[in-house]
Parts: sequence; structure tokens; C-alpha cells
Amino acid sequence: MTQAVIGTFALSGVEPLAVEVQADVGAGLPSFAVVGLGDTAVMESRDRVRAALRASGFDFPSARIVVNLAPAPVRKHGTGFDLPIALSILAATGQVPRTALEGVRAVGELALDGRVRAVPGALAHAVGAVARGEALVGAIECESAVAAVPSLVYHGTATLAALRLGLPPASTCQRHARVYQPPPTPDLSDVAGQEGGKRVLEISAAGGLNVLFVGPPGAGKTMLARRLPGILPPLDPAEALETAIVHSVAGVDERPALAGVRPFRAPHHTASTAGLVGGGVPPRAGEASLAHNGVLFLDELAEFGPAALQALRQPLEDGAVRIVRAEGRVTYPSRFTLVAAMNPCPCGFAGVAALKDCTCTDAIIARYQARIGGPLLDRIDLSYRIDRLEPERLLQGPSGPDSATIRERVVQAGEFARTRPGPPVRLLSGAELLAACRLPPAARRTVMACAKLYELSGRGVTRLLRVARTIADLDRSVRVTVEHVREAATYRASIR
Repeated sequence: MTQAVIGTFALSGVEPLAVEVQADVGAGLPSFAVVGLGDTAVMESRDRVRAALRASGFDFPSARIVVNLAPAPVRKHGTGFDLPIALSILAATGQVPRTALEGVRAVGELALDGRVRAVPGALAHAVGAVARGEALVGAIECESAVAAVPSLVYHGTATLAALRLGLPPASTCQRHARVYQPPPTPDLSDVAGQEGGKRVLEISAAGGLNVLFVGPPGAGKTMLARRLPGILPPLDPAEALETAIVHSVAGVDERPALAGVRPFRAPHHTASTAGLVGGGVPPRAGEASLAHNGVLFLDELAEFGPAALQALRQPLEDGAVRIVRAEGRVTYPSRFTLVAAMNPCPCGFAGVAALKDCTCTDAIIARYQARIGGPLLDRIDLSYRIDRLEPERLLQGPSGPDSATIRERVVQAGEFARTRPGPPVRLLSGAELLAACRLPPAARRTVMACAKLYELSGRGVTRLLRVARTIADLDRSVRVTVEHVREAATYRASIR
């Protein structure tokens, strides 16, 4: 009887859980069993491994083979167990050196001809290997992505046959050079007028604040929202890796995130609750998590399912989605800037009689707006009415600064904000927020008057102060003045 062990990981959300792949090759009727609570893809690995070993010139043992994925109570998903299963069998039968597998984790799918293919979650495996002080062996096509993980020792291989004499040399590729060229983003210099909307986007970008645009069809709500990514500062290295891990686990191209591009997700309004915030079997990341450290744009907000919209309330507060099932809990990071756009009523012309008479009754309008719900609206920081421009103004062409100029102002505001102690504006609350605002008596009285006038909740007052603090950062003001509070209050009043 011969045995061998190699390590790998099972993914719980974006968290890598250490797994041992234990192979036992012994006397008995020829059979091949994989145990340890694997899903269908893991069970099918038997056929892929058998064919890949033979195609690579190895001998598949005519013996009783049992492969155990330990710990057994942890559910295992996906095809990434193919390579560690194959290596454990080869080590147990002496076809590859056992010593080569010491201190190594493996992940990869095997093609029937012996090629090693990449699998979703390679970045999460790389982070797990570094945390345990071990090397990682996997598909050679993952080298450029996993190179973004500091201190990783990665052995990339194109085929299973290349492992006959042991692991290939550790990857020498450079730490992820930002060679990815993102497509050009829409520029604010293309937008005619709408200076108020541009101002709202600048404040949102500077503080990571949530935005709601309301207005008739064709006024430019979507056009403005899609230009927000162009004024956001690039991801820093820690944010880039964190975002790329979420995308890697979800099977989404992680190269833009590794290149510093903030994600912009714009799901259709028919998205389900699971599609928007995550779920399914096994639990998968939703659009809210794929927008982590970026922007989640919900066009036609009132057309989304009420259940899906209300499911966004906790991620907007906590910055994470926690999916709880009978078999356990999965957590996905989900800290994003929400940008939403909607019409004032189903026909879109409530309050704009100069354009077209609204055909909706008061009851229809109330029912339409109630689909969003007060608790979600309370989590909106900035609300702004976008109205159609006169044809004469449109024909005058675009005006105002371009996205690069506004982005520079946003970056400078961020640098100024970092001179203050405490977390970023979007995370400030309680005593930290009051200390950061340094409200003079007149500004404090203005805040109190706005809270009474607009019947603001405790959350509403907090968000009012966050907006005012962000406006002060853009002005590079140490104190939040009356003017900053008044401007912030106009955006808060619109939510009503």
C-alpha cells in the first residue's frame, strides 16, 4: 500500500480553506473513488485524471485508488482539484518525486490530452499559499495574474507531462506590469450643460458617496452616470488585489482591476436578488460584489424588484454581503458607490408639464416611487434633479472641464482628506465624523435646522455631514462651514 499527500484549497467565497488531497493506492479490484464531499465537477475529475495521465505518458495504476479530500465536512466545488488529485496519485506510485510536492499547493483543471488549464479563483489560491508560506503550482497562463501577489513562489506548467521530473522552475515574470490597456471611458467634456449634475459626480467621486439622479427620459441621467468612472482615482495596489480576487473567484477577467481600473457594473433591471447581491448553489458573487471598490449603476431604479433593492441595504452599510445557508456562511466584500437613475413616474413626465402632460395619477406615482422604499432612500447621500436642456443650449456644444481635470481635483481632495486622522469620509461616523467636521457654532446651528426641516433620521444627519465634509475637502477647508452644510442640504432635500 502506498500513499501520498499534496495540498490545495477550497474556496468559501473569496476565502481559501486549506485542503489535503490524500491518495491511497493499494491492492484490490481496480477502482477509482474520490471522497470528501465534492460536487459533480469534483466527482467527474476521475475520468479527466485517468485520461490525462495516460495521454501524458504516465501509467494509470490497475489497483484500488481512493482519494480523500480532507477535511471531509467542507464542501468542495469546481475542477481545480484535477491537478492535485493527479499529482497525489503520481507521487503515491513513484512516478513523480514525493519531495517535489513538499510545501507546495496545487490547483488546475486537466484537459483529456494532459494540458493544465486555469480555473476561477487562482488569485485566491495564491493569497492562501503565501499566507501559509508555501509555493503554488498551476496553469502557466495564470502567471501574469498571480504575479500581483507579493512574495508568491509560483510554478507554472502547461502540461502534466512537464511535471515528470518534478516542478518546473519558479516563475520569473515581473510583478504585474500594468500592460493592460483599458478601453477609453466616456468623458465629461462631451456633455453639454448639466453643470449641477457634474458637480454631484465630483462630490460623489471625492467621498465615495451614493447618488440618485431623477428626471424625465432623455435628460442625460444615464449619460452622466456612465462618466463617473472617468473621474475616479485609480485603485491602489491593495484595492487592486482585493478587487481582482473577487473577479477571479467569479470567473471575471481580473486584468482591469490589476491595472488599477475601478469596476463599473450596470446590471439590467430584470436582475434577480441573487444576481444583484449574490446567492445560488454554491453561493456566488453578485453584481454588488463585482462592483467592490468601484461603481454599481442601477438604471431605471424603480423597475428593479423591490426584494432585490432592499437586499442592497446591508451591503451599503456594512461593505460586505453575507450569504447564509444551512451548510454555512459565505462572505463577499461589497463596498461600492451606488449611482442610480430613475424617472419621476411611470410615464416619466411628472413635474415637467412644459415638455409633455403627465398621464399618471397621484396614486400611480406614489406606488411607483414606493417601490424603492424609504430605508434605501435614507442610504442615498446625494440626490439631484436632471432636466432636459433647451435645444439652443444643446446646439452650443459641450462645456466645462474634462474628466481629467475633475479627476485631478478629486485626487487633491483625497490627499487633503488623508491629512485628517481617522478613516475615509464614507466610513466616518459618530465622534470621528464630528471631530473631522470641526463645525463652528453657525454651521452646527444650520445642521440642526436642516435636520428639523427635513425630518432627518440619525443616518440622514450622518450622511448630511459626510457630504458637507467632502465638499469642504474639495475646497481644502479644515472646517465645515455654513456654505458647505447648505450645499449638502440641497442634495439631501431632493431625496424627499
